[in-house]
Amino acid sequence: MRLSRRITTLLAGAVLAIGITGSGAPAGARDPAPGVADLTRDLDQILADSRLAPARAGVAVRAAATGEDLYSLDADKLFAPASNTKLLTSAAALDTLGTDFHFTTDVLAASRVGRTVTGDLTLRGTGDPTLLAADYDALAAKVAAAGVKLVTGRLVADDTWFDDVRLGTDWAWDDEPYYYAGQISALTAAPDTDYDAGSVIVSVAPGDGPGKAAKVSTTPATGYVKIVNRAVTGDETDVLVERQHGTDTVVVSGTVSEPYDEWVAVWDPTLYAATLFREGLARHGVKVLGPTVRGTAPAKAATIASRRSMPLGELFVPFMKLSNNMHAEILTKAMGREVSGAGTWAAGLAVTTAFAQANGVKTLRLRDGSGLSRVDALTPAGITALLAAVRGKPWFPTWYAALPIAGEADRMVGGTLRSRMRGTAAAGNVHAKTGSLTGVTALSGYVTSADGEQLVFSVISNGYLSGPPRDLEDRIAVRLAQFSRKAPVNETVDETVAARGTTSGSSPQEAAPSSPRTPAGDLECSWLKPVQC
Repeated sequence: MRLSRRITTLLAGAVLAIGITGSGAPAGARDPAPGVADLTRDLDQILADSRLAPARAGVAVRAAATGEDLYSLDADKLFAPASNTKLLTSAAALDTLGTDFHFTTDVLAASRVGRTVTGDLTLRGTGDPTLLAADYDALAAKVAAAGVKLVTGRLVADDTWFDDVRLGTDWAWDDEPYYYAGQISALTAAPDTDYDAGSVIVSVAPGDGPGKAAKVSTTPATGYVKIVNRAVTGDETDVLVERQHGTDTVVVSGTVSEPYDEWVAVWDPTLYAATLFREGLARHGVKVLGPTVRGTAPAKAATIASRRSMPLGELFVPFMKLSNNMHAEILTKAMGREVSGAGTWAAGLAVTTAFAQANGVKTLRLRDGSGLSRVDALTPAGITALLAAVRGKPWFPTWYAALPIAGEADRMVGGTLRSRMRGTAAAGNVHAKTGSLTGVTALSGYVTSADGEQLVFSVISNGYLSGPPRDLEDRIAVRLAQFSRKAPVNETVDETVAARGTTSGSSPQEAAPSSPRTPAGDLECSWLKPVQC
């Protein structure tokens, strides 16, 4: 399946491919000042790279404060933006929901007498992507602490805060088992503090000797996922972890010589979360006689226990630093629920679209909140307009800090840019959102020039046939960090990226050895676990 996706996307890229034409200077512009002329020359040189000859590239650079166009190449053309879509989603979410927004998860009962709930116990979610197994256990402990010992009815999982459409309309079918394309539900669970909602970690380790069965476990430890272990201990690690379509059965095969982890999306996140909660109830001495089912909480049900998530402003760190797709989609549906009472993609995307248009994005098409859809379309000019417009928003400092920062080694600071542009003028300076799919790469954000002037920029490439030209994005960002209106840059454009640590010309997945563990395609480095950025 992985190979078929690569072939499909390469063919799609070939259909999209056209030559790069046009001038870097804005149409109708006067002769630029010397510093701007030098910048135009250097960016033109960077973008003359042969990898872009059969492809499409769009670039926009402007002064953040004045809106002055400093460079433009096909900036008003539509491109598939990949995770640059999250710039719109995240900004709209902060504007709509606020930095202090919390998701709530409640346990309710319609009838209770003493230590007995007569009838059903309901677990109701509103989309919290940060709930871990430990949090469901703590929620179960609250139920026990409230005095409940017996539930005569069922455990009802209420996920009706959102609709029941679990996957994006245009998402690739063979992404479906992977955690970065997990199903969206108002009731879900994450395996760790990256908060990849709707997934489990399957860990494979060597067994008791060569040829012996491998040891397989899951995080969280739960009976919800069924493991079929066909893997054995060998001289090398060549493991395949596959969830069978339409089930929560995971088949592990191959050989293992060292511990290996795979993040796997579950088939039904609602029942997965409910199972974790039910297992917690059992540990805390609360017995539920009936089965676990889907349903809706009774209108007059009383709350027995409740949990509030971290505030949205805090959640934005793992969301944006690690380019978390599930957070983007959950926030999209949460916006729809907040504004129109409908927790649907259509309602949420209407909110994001209206926000974007009100903040300078003239032309766009949105099909999801994360950018996984190849039907999403944005222009570099629209992205830079948004970047400039939101600088005055009260939530801007939170949003700006949540963007990945070039060359910062801490993954919750540098995020998807932690291994890029190290040792350059862009390191610790560029705050920007990456975007990657097969045949798509993008980088858009903020950079402070050598004069102390803040610039906004967007670079998007579509339809290239060889390796992703991320090094061109980095060279552009470094050149912008060196930009001065007062004097030309002394370095040549080829000297603008120093080779320190991981070079900006090689993405994390390129720098790492090839492995059957890594999904095909040029994905965000944070999606390529355990490679990471």
